[in-house]
Amino acid sequence: MTLANKTALVTGSTSGIGLTIARALASEGANVVINGFGDADAIEQERVAIERDGVSALFFDADMSDGGAIETMVAETQRRFGSVDILVNNAGVQHIAPIEEFPPEDWDRIIAINLTAAFHTMRAAIPGMKARKWGRIISTASAHSLVASPFKSAYVAAKHGIAGLTKTAALELATSGVTVNCISPGYVWTPLVEKQTPETMAARNMSRDQVINEVLLTAQPTRQFVTVDQVASMAVYLCSEAASQITGSNLVIDGGWTAE
Repeated sequence: MTLANKTALVTGSTSGIGLTIARALASEGANVVINGFGDADAIEQERVAIERDGVSALFFDADMSDGGAIETMVAETQRRFGSVDILVNNAGVQHIAPIEEFPPEDWDRIIAINLTAAFHTMRAAIPGMKARKWGRIISTASAHSLVASPFKSAYVAAKHGIAGLTKTAALELATSGVTVNCISPGYVWTPLVEKQTPETMAARNMSRDQVINEVLLTAQPTRQFVTVDQVASMAVYLCSEAASQITGSNLVIDGGWTAE
C-alpha cells in the first residue's frame, strides 16, 4: 500500500466526495480522520467500514465555520496519530439566490466553510508537514473556481478563492516537500447537488428534469455527471510519488465544461 504509515484528514467527509476520498486513501493504507455532520449511527458505520482496510479511522464533528474547532481537530489528529500527512479540504455548503436577495448570513457561512476553513486547516497542518519534509494538501474546488454561474455568488467567490489560496501555498511550500493542489469537478451527483436542485428549480422556475438536463448537464459537453470515484482517484494520484512535481495546479474534471 502506497500510503502506509500516513495519516489523512478529510473535511466534509461523512458523505459524497469527501467520504469517497477518505475510503480511497484508506484503501492505499492511510489512517483516516473523517469530519462532518449527519446521523451518528450512520457515521459510525462508515468509520468502522473504513477500518476494514486494516487502518485506523477517527471521526471529529468539528464545525468548519469555527477556526478554533478546526485547530483543535488538527492538533488532536496529530496527537493521536503523530502527524497530518495528507490534508483534504472538502467541506462545502451552498445557497442559491440572486445577489440582491442573498441572505448575508448565508454568504458568511459559505465563505467560512468553503474557503476560510481551508486557511485554518492549512495553517495548523503545514508546520508538521514542513518538519517532516513531506505533505499533500488537496482542496476540492469546482469548475466554479474558473467560471461563474448565476445565483451562486458566494460559492463562486469561495471556489475562486480556493484556487488562489492553492497557488499561494504551493509557492510558499515549493522547496519543502509539500505539494498543494486543488481538484475542480464539474457537476457530481452528490447530496449537496441534490439538495440545491429544488433551490435552482425555484430560482429558474424550472422542473427537476429541466434543472438536471438544461442547467447541470448542459454545462458539460459529455452530458454526464462526474463520479465521486473519479474525483477520489485523482486525489489518490496527487498523493503518489508520481505526482510529486505537481503543485499549484487546478486539476479539472468537468466533462469539458471549462473548455468552451
